[in-house]
Amino acid sequence: MQHMLATDAYFVPLSWTDAETRAPMRDMFAELSEPSSRANLSTLARNYLAALGLPDPDQDIATAELLWMHALAVGYSPAYLADNADGIAQDWPRIPLPRSRDTLLASADLGRQVAALLDTETPVPGVTGGNVRPELHSVAVVSRAGGGSLRAEEFALTAGWGSGGQGGVTMPGRGRLEPRAPDAAEQAVWGAAPLLDVYLNEHAHWKNVPQAVWNFTIGGYQVIKKWLSYREQRVLGRALTMAEIMEVTATARRLGALVLLQGQLDANYRACATSTWSATAVE
Repeated sequence: MQHMLATDAYFVPLSWTDAETRAPMRDMFAELSEPSSRANLSTLARNYLAALGLPDPDQDIATAELLWMHALAVGYSPAYLADNADGIAQDWPRIPLPRSRDTLLASADLGRQVAALLDTETPVPGVTGGNVRPELHSVAVVSRAGGGSLRAEEFALTAGWGSGGQGGVTMPGRGRLEPRAPDAAEQAVWGAAPLLDVYLNEHAHWKNVPQAVWNFTIGGYQVIKKWLSYREQRVLGRALTMAEIMEVTATARRLGALVLLQGQLDANYRACATSTWSATAVE
């Protein structure tokens, strides 16, 4: 709740309930009428959706979420972030609204993919569940020096990723990374940058973490490095569980899928920005 109210709000409701539509309470056992729900959209946003011939967002949740999913897709485009760096720095970014209904629907579909990859509580088929895509299958594989399976006594995160600071603040550490050059097949997917082995301890590491995945930031922090800093054994006070070890693999694959989606996100942003909507011009 604190983060919903603070200036670094992370949650945007798709709809809200109008409490004034509830029937007056006659007694403590009285039934309440069903509250009505309204899409969390401005009048201008509603006019835009109507102009494109889309259903009433108050009656259709898929329509209610279109602009939010579109904004997510555009906001995760590296090209958009580069083009709008000044506006973003001032907390005043603008999201282009495409004139074409088809372009908006395609952008929202991309946004749903981004949303699924960011939702760590839900498996993503082909990424963290089911048959993992070939380009992600070798990413962040838990490996043991000398081969074989990790033993429980080798689960401690002791590679120096974090330490306790004053006032209980966790300070990030350098940890241990070992780079290697990608082979031809890996380079075709991830480029020429080194692949990294990210060490858990002297016995184990997560093998083949692409540089772009390791460097991926959300909220200004390197995602995987930040996670590791809070789970160093001297900070956490215990070894990791196998589920936590595998969470790093899952996170790396989610981020890898986001990295591989960036070309489509950039193309989508360019398509949206090329022909934008105004109140007097709609295709």
